[in-house]
Amino acid sequence: KGEPGSEAWVTLELKTIADVGLVGYPNVGKSSLLAVLTAARPKIGDYPFTTLEPNLGVAERDHFTFVLADIPGLIEGAHKGVGLGHQFLRHIERARVLLHVIDASVSDPVATYEAVREELELYNPSVAAKPEVVALNKIDREDVRTRVPDLLQQFKEQLPNTRVVAVSAITTRGVDELVGVLI
Repeated sequence: KGEPGSEAWVTLELKTIADVGLVGYPNVGKSSLLAVLTAARPKIGDYPFTTLEPNLGVAERDHFTFVLADIPGLIEGAHKGVGLGHQFLRHIERARVLLHVIDASVSDPVATYEAVREELELYNPSVAAKPEVVALNKIDREDVRTRVPDLLQQFKEQLPNTRVVAVSAITTRGVDELVGVLI
């Protein structure tokens, strides 16, 4: 009625809501795996930081539907905001399950997994406490194919309570098993 109104500055922070959050270093195949699991068509490239913002996809298997969020690759120090870490990590806070996508062609995939886990723990212990699945990706590569049984055994010995599935986003090998674990 002509009286002075109130004024305020508000900061809104958008967080993606997904059932499964894909996490891992740059160039491990998170976007490729999202494209295989869903109808999403994220930008995929053979260079670091192809994904600059989260991509969502909806997976449907039988009569079950779930949402996956592919967040940009994490780097060392992401928990401190390095490489836009906080902007990336906040999107997995509301995910039910974390899907760690690990490049099986690196010299020590278990150490890579543990480094990502440490970044999550340092960022927010409640995020690191979420249920997790490991997708050991790029098993289609010739240099990895023969190492797969040993890598799976290594994960089993060092992380006995973590479910690990060997997959190839390129050939889709192991993808059905991965979906079965995620459901």
